[in-house]
Amino acid sequence: MQRTTKSFSVDNIKDFKQNLLSWSQQFETVIWLDSNNYKQQYSSFDCALAVEEFTSIKTDYFNAFEKLKEYQTLTKDYIFGYISYDVKNDIEQLSSKNFDGLGFADLYFFQPQKLFFIKGNSVEFRYLKMVDDEIESDFEEIHKSRNLTIQESKSDIKIKLRIHKDKYKQKVNKVLEHIKRGDIYEANFCQEFYAENSTINPLEVYQHLNKISEPPFAVFLKMEHQYLLSASPERYLKKEGNKIISQPIKGTAKRLRSKIDDDNIASNLARDIKERSENVMIVDLVRNDLSKTAKKGSVKVEELCKVYSFKQVHQMISTVVSEIDENTHPIDVLQSTFPMGSMTGAPKVSAMKIIENLEETKRGLYSGTVGYFAPGGDFDFNVVIRSILYNEEKKYISYSVGGAITAKSSPEKEYEECLLKAKAMRFVLLNYE
Repeated sequence: MQRTTKSFSVDNIKDFKQNLLSWSQQFETVIWLDSNNYKQQYSSFDCALAVEEFTSIKTDYFNAFEKLKEYQTLTKDYIFGYISYDVKNDIEQLSSKNFDGLGFADLYFFQPQKLFFIKGNSVEFRYLKMVDDEIESDFEEIHKSRNLTIQESKSDIKIKLRIHKDKYKQKVNKVLEHIKRGDIYEANFCQEFYAENSTINPLEVYQHLNKISEPPFAVFLKMEHQYLLSASPERYLKKEGNKIISQPIKGTAKRLRSKIDDDNIASNLARDIKERSENVMIVDLVRNDLSKTAKKGSVKVEELCKVYSFKQVHQMISTVVSEIDENTHPIDVLQSTFPMGSMTGAPKVSAMKIIENLEETKRGLYSGTVGYFAPGGDFDFNVVIRSILYNEEKKYISYSVGGAITAKSSPEKEYEECLLKAKAMRFVLLNYE
């Protein structure tokens, strides 16, 4: 598919980004990816925006990867979208019978009519030929778009827990029983916080969440009346030519005000035996997943258990890479590694069965992935965590958090870690004006 590319140099890129995101709200379909200029080794752009469907695919999990493969192969263009956690049911004999208050489709991708990439002070417009005569006027329009967001009436948001503290601890103890029996050695057990009959202004909430977190894989996704407002710090999978990169996160510690205390807690995290063992278990799982499509002997751990600092938390991140053959289809790489190990546990299938029985909410887009494919088959996808999901029609707001349960886990500490991870989302929903 032919696209017209035109670049502009912008003096104040920060303002331009704000304006661009405001301007995008007129469209029914929007995906905004922002790295927040976080210094990371594998980065293609600072920011990308895709709006307005030209073609799209929306489906449930049945044969989802096959349908995506066909769509991506035929399109040979940029496509942006998501794969929800429940597409696991397409890969294994699994099911999702838990409550779902949000109603997102299992898989969705679209080919945008208008596409923008920001790198440094340069903005690249990549428009389909049919709309390329609008580039100049859109550029002018974007400059004038400052804060054209519509104020919605603020409703009092009452956040409820799907699983209360005592019940949560009982469920963690059940996971520990499975570990003692040898059914699994790690499981990522999640819980939902939600609000009913509540309305928010999604753009404002996203901007507030992004501002207090500044993560490298932030997403604002709008699909008619459904929204994802994500402050994700985690990359799931990236393809650069024949190189595949996975960067699982396991291990969390809170940030502290005093620099000395903050440095101490970060170095304690780096040495924490429990946190390191959690991370290493997932690294082993990722290595195994990548080896399914990798050239023999090409799976390597580039970085093991390195602590990175974000505005809200310190995180322990590992980087695992592999090489694939020229003729390996990009969708096969995603399918053979999905869902990501950091959100399931190990062994993967047993862990997914156990967490499905113990959790009380269908995960849907939470712990799935959002990203894009480039025309040549390269791709980049995040892990949907630290995210608020919103169905405007149902007036339903949801955010979920989870933690890795291993033999050394204490239910009390796991509960505290969940509250730490939920803090930014809770704060934003209860304090936004």
